[in-house]
Amino acid sequence: MAKSPNHEHKEKAPIQAGCAVITVSDTRTEETDKSGALIRHLLGQRGHLVQAYHIVPDEPTRIRPLLGQLLAREGVDAVIVNGGTGVSRRDVTYDTIAAMLEKTLPGFGELFRALSFEEIGSAALLSRATAGTVGEKVLFSVPGSSAAVRLAMEKLILPELGHILGELRKQP
Repeated sequence: MAKSPNHEHKEKAPIQAGCAVITVSDTRTEETDKSGALIRHLLGQRGHLVQAYHIVPDEPTRIRPLLGQLLAREGVDAVIVNGGTGVSRRDVTYDTIAAMLEKTLPGFGELFRALSFEEIGSAALLSRATAGTVGEKVLFSVPGSSAAVRLAMEKLILPELGHILGELRKQP
């Protein structure tokens, strides 16, 4: 049986990625950050390396410089941010990240909301989950609930992470 072009791309994709995890929260600590712990656990299960982990308040002046440092860091291929994707006045993570993206991956947010709708119904429209690229790195932003993190990681991020990085590293 012939392999699909998509399957061939995935076979050539990097197996191991260096990742940074950021939890955006005004109240969580390392001890109470279940979503950040879940992301790190799931990455490790798939053989990816967690190069950095941070908790920051939902403030652009704290998020933007940290993202800049992590995206510039050698060995970090992907940054996964959880939290701050809602619509309350304090939720500025989406706006901060969207301004930094060079290329957006609109399908990520669309698929995330479609999958969320199956689980939580119309409340899925409140999510501003997003993803995109900055140079040869990928940046994901997902809601902070553990259920949302699990959905994003298992259904979208982990199945495609290596493929995305392989595409970003292709020579013209």
